[in-house]
Amino acid sequence: MQIHLVAVGNRMPDWVTEAYSEYAKRLPRECELVLKEIAPAKRGKNADIDRLTGDEGERMLSALPRDAHVVALDVAGKEWSTPEVAGALARWLENGRDVALLVGGPDGLSPACLTRANQRWSLSKLTFPHPVVRIIVAEQIYRAWSILQHHPYHR
Repeated sequence: MQIHLVAVGNRMPDWVTEAYSEYAKRLPRECELVLKEIAPAKRGKNADIDRLTGDEGERMLSALPRDAHVVALDVAGKEWSTPEVAGALARWLENGRDVALLVGGPDGLSPACLTRANQRWSLSKLTFPHPVVRIIVAEQIYRAWSILQHHPYHR
């Protein structure tokens, strides 16, 4: 199984790439974390945000693996504790289907992405910079895996 982190945004600062990569490389092959970056739509002063978000959403949906279980990272989603993330990861591994985690751009996910999602996960009621979300998600997936493996990292 692969977990695809489909995220709007590219050209991240080195510290983001390094932190994300550190957690992603710790995961085993059967729980591989794969980043798929979607170039953000160009926003201007009088931009049609619905159209731009829709365009990003179309490109995100086209990047999904076939038959993937889709989880939208959405502020209106359900907040999961770390043990709940581990439980979700266990179910995903048992199911054997690829998983896609969708992270929208500055204006969130398109309605089409939210409709396609099988689940909605809220990291927090706080607002995080999108580059930081990548790191948080990668770390939590690694932490969840370490819980399932009884690895001491979680302590």
